[in-house]
Amino acid sequence: VATDVMWILITGILVFWMQAGFAMLEAGTVRPKNTNNILFKNLMDASFGAIGFWLLGYSFAFGNGRTVANDPGNDNGFIGAGNWALQNFNDDTSYHEFFFQWAFASAATTIVSGSVAERCRLEAYFLYSIVLTTFVYPVVVHWVWSYSGFLSAFYEDDDGQRYLSKNGVIDFAGSGVVHMVGGYAGLIGAIALGPRQGFFGQNAQAQLKGSNELLCSLGVGILWMGWYGFNAGSTLAAGSYQAINLASKVAVVTTIAAASSAIVVMFYSRIVKGHYDLTLCLNGVLAGLVSITAPCAVVEPWASMMIGIIGAFVFLFASKALKALKIDDPLDAFPVHGAGGTWGVLSVGIFATRSNISRAYGFDNDAMTSVNQFGNQMIGVICIIGWTCTTMSLLFFPLKFAGFLRISAREEKMGLDVVEHGVPWRHNHAAVERRAKGARKEEVEFTPTNKQRSEKKDMGAFVGTPV
Repeated sequence: VATDVMWILITGILVFWMQAGFAMLEAGTVRPKNTNNILFKNLMDASFGAIGFWLLGYSFAFGNGRTVANDPGNDNGFIGAGNWALQNFNDDTSYHEFFFQWAFASAATTIVSGSVAERCRLEAYFLYSIVLTTFVYPVVVHWVWSYSGFLSAFYEDDDGQRYLSKNGVIDFAGSGVVHMVGGYAGLIGAIALGPRQGFFGQNAQAQLKGSNELLCSLGVGILWMGWYGFNAGSTLAAGSYQAINLASKVAVVTTIAAASSAIVVMFYSRIVKGHYDLTLCLNGVLAGLVSITAPCAVVEPWASMMIGIIGAFVFLFASKALKALKIDDPLDAFPVHGAGGTWGVLSVGIFATRSNISRAYGFDNDAMTSVNQFGNQMIGVICIIGWTCTTMSLLFFPLKFAGFLRISAREEKMGLDVVEHGVPWRHNHAAVERRAKGARKEEVEFTPTNKQRSEKKDMGAFVGTPV
């Protein structure tokens, strides 16, 4: 038991370390005038999330932590109740469970900060962060991961039956629970806010280009590392050979999916765009990681490669679709997390095997061969999308109509660092101007005449150089 608790604590710390990865990735993607703001949002996501999840969120997610047969009547299939502010944890034996789940909740909340970057009012973002962590996300957790949720693989009535026949919805580490919730919440936020200034311009890509690919690379490296805590840690045990062997396999399939997706996106960028696009490939890594999160315990390594490859194409298609629909998602958070998470949940019904489900969950039935499992996964996807989009629309659009969601055009031009955080405007403006001048310089194309002149000048310098 002590080994299991230590395992959950260590992997929970790895999951929380992903907050640093999100911060670096987002700071490198936004323009210099909004760097302070995006980092501040990451900090507050963890802080508001900790208090909100402690007071209410964990209770809505897991309630009293009992099965329906043993529950005194507080929990139901939709939402948990009881154990408010962890008041039932008096014996000190369950705090590790809260810590692990809070780290997941913080990750889900932070996804949205990328979708609404550079134009969202900070107070509106705080309100969103509290609502998602305290209510919207915990309800989905209850559905899928609690002992009484109507989608849960862990629910059983007195006759051993589930709301969804055979296995319920299998989402081992959160493609749906974490990433779909964050991704679709971000999509609604991006739609409500509208695009950034310059999004429709001819030089939009240059004008809105991020500030630092080094930070982006560092962020994705940290996220990839943290994902081993995310996926392997979801075994919630390491005290037996069976548990630690399963965790080891989860780590391997996670690696294969991420690498496969990155390679596919690399080939795409070279063939379609004509060059190797670092930022696109970094998102390819994340797309593979998100895709394998749900099925990581129930598929073979070859299947994880296929899931990563398909996940790359899902990400690329979703990214193109958003741009075609004129939806501005600065970090491609929805294509990575929303679309990738949807594919991850559905992939369970395609690539999972009976033996792997038995090994990870203890169920031995024909759910895969009868297509029952795919049907369960589809129901789960529909429920999560419907819940998240509905609740987030009820939050974001009233804020928009009240004029409380988006900063003014003048403030957006100055940058949120100046408006919200007191960064001196001169320093901020100088950084923006340097960036703009560099972009304009890169856009200058050689005409044949200029190119010939350049080559002639270089040749003359070469001939005139003494040997």
